[in-house]
Amino acid sequence: MSFCPLPPDPTRLSIELNLLREKITQEAEAITAAWTETAEIRPAFRPSAENLANYLALRHADLSAIQPDLAALGLSTLGRAEPHARASLDAVVATLSRLSGKISDEYPDPKAFTEGPARLAARRDTLFGTGASGAPRSRILLTLPTEAATDSDLIPGMIRAGADAMRINCAHDGPEVWQAMIDRIRAAGEEIGRYVPVLMDLAGPKLRTGPVAGPNKQRVFVGDRLDIRRDAPGPKVKHVTTTLSHPDLIDRLIPGMQVFIDDGKIGAEVIEITQKGAKLRVIRAGPDGVKVKPEKGFNLPAVEIDIPALTEEDRVALDFVVGRADMIGYSFVQTPEDIRLLAEEVDKRLAPDGARPALVLKIETGLAVRNLPRLIVQAGALTETAVMIARGDLAVEIGLERMSEIQEEVLWLCEAAHTPVVWATQVLEGLMKQGLATRAETTDAAMAQRADCVMLNKGPYVLETIHFLSRILGRMDRHMSKKSARLAPLRSWRGSLSL
Repeated sequence: MSFCPLPPDPTRLSIELNLLREKITQEAEAITAAWTETAEIRPAFRPSAENLANYLALRHADLSAIQPDLAALGLSTLGRAEPHARASLDAVVATLSRLSGKISDEYPDPKAFTEGPARLAARRDTLFGTGASGAPRSRILLTLPTEAATDSDLIPGMIRAGADAMRINCAHDGPEVWQAMIDRIRAAGEEIGRYVPVLMDLAGPKLRTGPVAGPNKQRVFVGDRLDIRRDAPGPKVKHVTTTLSHPDLIDRLIPGMQVFIDDGKIGAEVIEITQKGAKLRVIRAGPDGVKVKPEKGFNLPAVEIDIPALTEEDRVALDFVVGRADMIGYSFVQTPEDIRLLAEEVDKRLAPDGARPALVLKIETGLAVRNLPRLIVQAGALTETAVMIARGDLAVEIGLERMSEIQEEVLWLCEAAHTPVVWATQVLEGLMKQGLATRAETTDAAMAQRADCVMLNKGPYVLETIHFLSRILGRMDRHMSKKSARLAPLRSWRGSLSL
C-alpha cells in the first residue's frame, strides 16, 4: 500500500496569514503616518507611497517558512508582490479561507493587480520616453560627449539606433555646449517623431583627489606609502602625495581605516595621522601599479560624510538647468533634507507657470541606501521621481560582495513604490570603448532588463553599443518582467526530443 502525504493544512495557514496581515496593516499605517507628518504627498503619488509602506511591512516579516506550504497548495508564495503588496496578501488569504471551508474574506478588486504596474510604466514613459514602436520595455539613457554639440549627425543617429533619453553631465562643458546639445536633441526628436527627454546631472560634492606629486611618475604599488596632505604637496616629496577636495575629512580618518581612490582602483590603509595630513599604505593597486591622478574619486566607506549635497557650482548650473531639463540628476543625495533643499532652489528659478522637473536620485552611499524609502517618498511627494543605482561609487562604498544583493533590493523597493529605476555604471563598457563586449558585460546587460532604464556612457562605438543593448533587452523581454518569468514558448528545442 503506497503512502500518500497529506497537503498542508489550509486552516493553519489561514490563521497564520490572518495574524500576519493584522500585524502588517498596523505597521504599514504607522509608516505612512510618519511619512505624512513630514511631507504632504501629491495625490498622484499617494497610492504608491501606501503600497511601499505595505511592502516594507510585509518584508519585515520572515515568510520563507510558509512559502513551501503555499506553493504546495498551488498558491502565490508572495514572492512577486512588489507592485501590489496588500492585494497579493489579501488574495492568498481569501483562497485559504475557501480551502478551509469558509468564505469570510473577499477577493481584492482585480484592478488592484494592474494599477501599480500601470503607474510604473506611465512614469517610465514620462521620464525616459515612450520608445520606438516595438522597442524594449527598458529605456536606454545615453550620456552625451562634448562633440554632440557640434556634430549634426551624432544625436539623430543615436536616437535612430535606439536611444530613448539623453544625459548631459554638468560636471563637464558649460552652458553654451549644453544649450547646443539640447537644441540638437529637440530638433532631432521633432524630425524623427519621438519625445526624447533630457536629464541634466548635477556634479555634486564628490570627494576627489587634488594635485599629485611624487616619484615614479606618481605610480603606486602594493606596499607603497601614499600621503594625503592638508596643503598642496611640493615637487620633491619622497612618496606619492595628494590632497583632498574636502581636507577637513582628514580628521575623520583613523589608523586601520581603509580608503579607496579612482573607483577602487587604488585601496589603502591609514597608518598614521599627523599635523601635515595622513600616511597610508597601499593594499590594492594591481600587478602593474596604478597612477594616482588628480580629480579622481576618494571613497571613505567607514565614514558617513555629512557635507551638503548641493554645491555652489550646482546652484550656478541650476540657473541654466531649470526650465530647460526634463529631469535633474541629484548626485550624493542622502537625506530627505537634501531633497527639500534642491526643491527650494528649483522653485526659486521656476517660471510662474512652470512645473518642477523630475528628480533622478543617484544612490551612491550606504546612508542613501538606508534612507532610500524616505528619499523616494520625499521626492515623490514633490515631483515625478526615478532612482539611479550609481553602481560605481556605491560598490566602493558598501563593498562588491554587498553590491549584488543591494542592487536587487533597490529594484524591489522601487517597484513597490511604482518608481522607475536606472541601471547605471559601466554597462557594456568594453564594447563602448574598445568595440568588444565581454561575457560578463553581456550578462550584466541582460540583468539590466529588470530595470526601467539602462544608462550607457560615452565611447567611440556608441551606435554599435546602442544596437547591441537594444537587442539584448528585447530578447530578455520575452522571458522576464521584473522578477516574474514570462512563459513564452522556448524556441531552442522545437525539433524532435526523442532519444
